[in-house]
Amino acid sequence: MADTVESSSGATYGEGSGRQNRLQRYRDLRFTEEELAVILLTPVVSFLLAVSFYPIFDTVVGSLHTGYVLEINPQEFVGLENYRDLYGSGPLLDQFLNGDGFWNALRVSLIYTFVSVPIELVLGLGLALLLNREFKGKYFAQAAILFPWAIPTVINARIWAWMFNGQYGVINDLLIRVGILQQPFPFLAKPDTALYAMLFITIWKTSSFMALILLAGLQSIPDHLYEAARMDGASRIRQFWDITLPLLKPTLLVALIFRTLPAFQAFGLPFGLTGGGPASATTTLVLFDHQLTFNRLNFGEGAATATIITLIALAIAMVYVGTLYEPEVR
Repeated sequence: MADTVESSSGATYGEGSGRQNRLQRYRDLRFTEEELAVILLTPVVSFLLAVSFYPIFDTVVGSLHTGYVLEINPQEFVGLENYRDLYGSGPLLDQFLNGDGFWNALRVSLIYTFVSVPIELVLGLGLALLLNREFKGKYFAQAAILFPWAIPTVINARIWAWMFNGQYGVINDLLIRVGILQQPFPFLAKPDTALYAMLFITIWKTSSFMALILLAGLQSIPDHLYEAARMDGASRIRQFWDITLPLLKPTLLVALIFRTLPAFQAFGLPFGLTGGGPASATTTLVLFDHQLTFNRLNFGEGAATATIITLIALAIAMVYVGTLYEPEVR
């Protein structure tokens, strides 16, 4: 007869059972759900603390100091001086509307974000509604709309920079051929048009990403709800307002967060398209932070700008969640 081992709970295990014995010994530990959750989440939380939260904490600490990160010029604690330097002087509204530096970058980022994202949402929802219908070549069309989004941002920026070129760009050539322009127009060399060109490019690129997310949400809505609505005589518009939009709210929340936060933190497109020019007309907050930190070597104000960017992004996400999030009712 095989030898047996008795556990602390009184259970016995045979030496020949192998895997079954190990499983039984694991079950005898009898973890509660809360204890098991702690055990499973501890490695993930530790990784996040090391990779994400520590850099954020270090950035906040750095925003309260001045000097270089390297020991060439040791950092010195200055409190909120870096934030005061970013703020400048004068009334808040006047600074926001007419200020330069940080305030200009904040203004550009807000315009870039809250003009492009709503347009992307409307266009993406329209594309998703079209692609959700049955037609020949549907799956090819779904794959084709992802092409603009699949192009890396900096490469996309360089392509459009050539297309918008004031001397030999294809866009000027087309507009002259159809009679809209009489001579080439320097779209990216004028502050009044450079930001509009950047908005057009980002809308072209990321509307398909919105459409992909919203299409997944549309396909999760049960068909029998629309069938019941049609039997009750509801029009397509009424079906959209009473069925599609309410059930699409969780997906809209994901789509808005996934697009608003990257738009507010845009770097690759303005960097590759115009470098932030002309006259800082396309300098976003993240690009301004990059220039402040690595071009001017002002690490204290750079860290302060990064902290402000994080706080504003967190506030935007909280507004979206508070507005659109609806707990699942079971």
